[in-house]
Amino acid sequence: MEQCGHILLSAPIARLGDQVMASCIINQNCSHLVTEWRIVWKLEPELHPRERQQHLPNGTLQSTITLPHLNHSRVLLSCCLHWGNSLQILDQAELQAGYPPIAPHNLSCIMNLTINSLICQWEPGPDTHLSTSFTLKSFKSQDQCQTQKDSIPDCVPEDGQSHCSIPRRHLQLYQDMSIWVQARNALGTSISPKLCLAPMDVVKLEPPTLWALEPSPGVAPPQPGCLRLRWETWKPSLYIEQKCELRHQPRLGEAGWDLVSALPARTPEHELCGLLPSTAYTLQMRCTRWPLPGHWSEWSPSLELITAQRAPIVRLDTWWRQRQLDPQTVAVQLFWKPIALEEDSGQIQGYLVSRRPSDQAGAEPTLCDTTELNCTFQLPPEAREVLLQAYNTAGSSHPTPVVFLESRGPPLGRLHAIARDPHSLWVGWEPPSPPPQGYVIEWGLSPPSPNGSPMTWRLEHDGSIAGTLLQENIRPFQLYEITVTPLYQDTKGPSQHVYAYSQEMAPSHGPELHLRHIGKTWAQLEWVPEAPELGKSPFTHYTIFWTNTQDQSFSTVLNASTHSFVLRGLEPSSLYHVHLMAASQAGATNSTILTLMTLALEESELHIILGLFGLLVLLICLCGAAQFCCRPSRKYSLWPSVPDPARSSLGSWVPTIAAEDIFQLPSLRDPGMPPITKITVLEEEEKKPGPWESNDGSGTGSLSTLVQAYVLQGDPRVPSTQPQPQSGNSDQVLYVQVLGSPTGPGPEHYLRCDSTQPLLEGLTPSPKSYENLWFQTSPLGAPEPLVPHPEDDSIFEPLLDFPLLQGLRVSGAEGLGGF
Repeated sequence: MEQCGHILLSAPIARLGDQVMASCIINQNCSHLVTEWRIVWKLEPELHPRERQQHLPNGTLQSTITLPHLNHSRVLLSCCLHWGNSLQILDQAELQAGYPPIAPHNLSCIMNLTINSLICQWEPGPDTHLSTSFTLKSFKSQDQCQTQKDSIPDCVPEDGQSHCSIPRRHLQLYQDMSIWVQARNALGTSISPKLCLAPMDVVKLEPPTLWALEPSPGVAPPQPGCLRLRWETWKPSLYIEQKCELRHQPRLGEAGWDLVSALPARTPEHELCGLLPSTAYTLQMRCTRWPLPGHWSEWSPSLELITAQRAPIVRLDTWWRQRQLDPQTVAVQLFWKPIALEEDSGQIQGYLVSRRPSDQAGAEPTLCDTTELNCTFQLPPEAREVLLQAYNTAGSSHPTPVVFLESRGPPLGRLHAIARDPHSLWVGWEPPSPPPQGYVIEWGLSPPSPNGSPMTWRLEHDGSIAGTLLQENIRPFQLYEITVTPLYQDTKGPSQHVYAYSQEMAPSHGPELHLRHIGKTWAQLEWVPEAPELGKSPFTHYTIFWTNTQDQSFSTVLNASTHSFVLRGLEPSSLYHVHLMAASQAGATNSTILTLMTLALEESELHIILGLFGLLVLLICLCGAAQFCCRPSRKYSLWPSVPDPARSSLGSWVPTIAAEDIFQLPSLRDPGMPPITKITVLEEEEKKPGPWESNDGSGTGSLSTLVQAYVLQGDPRVPSTQPQPQSGNSDQVLYVQVLGSPTGPGPEHYLRCDSTQPLLEGLTPSPKSYENLWFQTSPLGAPEPLVPHPEDDSIFEPLLDFPLLQGLRVSGAEGLGGF
C-alpha cells in the first residue's frame, strides 16, 4: 500500500498559525480500489475527513486537504485508507512551523590579552521553534567603519552558545573593524546592529596582585589606623597605561565596601589611613587601561591586614581593699575597670601598677604587670598612692592615680536590698549629708564559693542617687552579700553590708503532723511551724488531706496562723491516712503521712443505736399500714361500709351498666307481668314482719323472709331528667325497698332495710322533697305528694321519678320467691 500514493505539500515549513495545503496522489494502478475505500487524512493525533477528491487526466486520483491554522511546531501528516477494519497508511510527511529569527541584540566584545582573542557575545532573542544558526561576521574598515577593506573569516559558535572568539591573527589591534551577528532559519534571516571598534579599545586586563608593605629600618612604622600595601600589575600589560581602584572593609561586622579610586599603576605602593586602629581589614584592587578606553579587570584576590594600634585612651575606675599583715606591711588588693573614652580607643594588652616614690620623681618601681582586672601587692603603712596604666604596642594610657583614702566620712542610712527577678537585685539607701561624690557597690556570694570567684563591684559617679540595679553575675536562688561605700572628696565613709537572695526558694520540708486527741468520729491534729529559713519563702497557707480505706479523699485549706485542726465526720473504728501540705509563694512541700484509727463504739451505745433503728422501722411499718388501710380503695375490702343516707347518691355508687349485663324485662306497665324490672339480693335472713309491712297475701303472697333488695321501675338505661344531689361518698349500700304495682290497685309499700343509720330522722315513708322527686309539682307551684290509695290491690305504685331508682342495676331476682 505504500507504493500506491504519495503526499505533496505546499510548504514543509510554515509560520505558526499559517495555512498549509497537502495533496495525496493515488497511483493509476491503485485508483480502482479507491471507490471501495475511504481516504482519510491523519494529523497526529486527530483524523480529518477528505475535503476534495478528483481524478486527474493521467488516470491518478488526487485527495486534497487544507489546514487553516498550523499550531504545531513539528507534526506528522499521514494519508490513509480504510481497508476493512484497519487503517492503512499510504504516505507520511512532516510539517514544521515556527517564526523567523529576531535580530540578536546586546552585542559586546572584549579583547583578552591572555588568550589573544577578541571574544564577542550577544543575546539571541526568543525561541523560533526552528533550527536557527548564528554567525559572527566582521571586516576591517577605515573612516570609522564607513569603508570596508579586508574581510575577516566568519566565526560560527557551537550549538546552543551565544559567544564566539576571533583569533589574534585575524585582527589589527589598533584598526577599526565592523562586527555584527547574523541569525538564519528556514523562514528568514536577521542581523544585529553593527559594532564598530578597535580591539585595543575593548581590552580587559588581568587584575593585579596585592602585597603588604614590609617595614624597613629607615621608614617609620605606620600611624595608628593606617595600612601600607603594594601591588604588582600583570606582566603582559606592563606597556599599557593603567589606573587602579582599591576597596576595603572590616573583616568583622556588616560594614560595606569603601572605594579608593585613581591610584596610579606605575606607583605600586600606597598608605591607607583613616581606618579603625587595631582592626583587621579585607582589601581588593582592579585596574583598567587609562586614559584610553578599556574594560575594568576583575577584582584581585583578597588581602587581609591589621591596622596599627594606638595607645589606649581609657578611664580606669579603681577600688581597693587593705589588710594589715604586720606593723610594717599592708596587703593591698587593687581592682579596676577600663572605660573607653573614644570609639577607637585602642586595644589594651596589659596593665601596669607602679609606686610613686616620695623622694625620687623619676623612678617608679613596678608592683604589678598583668592582663587581669585586679592585682595584689604589699606596701608599707605610710604609702598612700600608686599609679595604674593600660598599655599596648603603641604606648600607654595616661597614668591614673589611686589614693588610699581613710574612712572619716558620714555613713549611709537604711541600706536594703530586694530581688527584682531571678537575675537582678535592687539595692537602695538613704544618701548621707553632705552628699558624696560617688559610691562603690560590691556584691558576691555569701559565703564565698569554693572556686574563689572574686567579688563583683561597680563605681557610681553620681552621688545623688539613692539606689541602683545589680544585674551582673546574679544567679537565682543564691544568697548575696552587698556592700556599699560612699566616696567623698578626700575621704570615704564606712562600708555598710546587707544580705539578700536573688530569688527565694520553696521550703525544703513541711512541719511534722501530730495526733493530739482522737474520738469515735473526730480526731484533733496539731503541728509546730518551722522556723523561718534564710532564702526560703515563708508559708502562706496549709492544706490537710485525709483518705479512708475506700479511697475517698477529703481536704481543707487553713491559713498560716493555724497550728491545729479537728477532723470531724469520721466513721468509728475506721483507718485514715492524713498528711499536711505547706505552701508558699515559691512553691509547696508535703509533710510525712500520719495514719490513725478512730475509736470503736461501746456495747451499750450499740444497743441503743439498734433499738432506735428498730423503733424507726416499726414506726415506718405502722405509718405504711395506716396509709394502706385508710385509702378508700382498700377500706371496704376489709369491713362493710355503712353509708350516710343524707349524703348518699345511688347514681354515683352504682357502676356503669355493661352491655352484656342488661337483659330485657317486660315493662312494669304491662298488666300481665310483674312490675319488677331487676332485683339484686344483697342479704337474706329470717325476720318477723314489722308493723309497717302488709300481711295481705292477695297481692304479695307470703313474705316470711325479708328480702333486702331494691327494685328499679322503668328502663334503667334511661337517664334521669331530674336533678340529683351529688355526694362525695361513692361506696354506699341499700337502705330502702320499694314494693308496688304500677297498674294494679292497692297500696304502695315502702320498706326500710336493716341499716342502723337513721333514715332522714325518722321512719317516714318517703324522703324529703329536696332529696327526691316523690312530690310532684302542681300547676300552681305547690308540691303534691303521691299518697298511696288504700284500695289498690297492687303492691307497688309506679315510682318512675324516684331518684334513688334511676340508673339502678337489678340482679338476683331469684331470692324474691313469688315476686
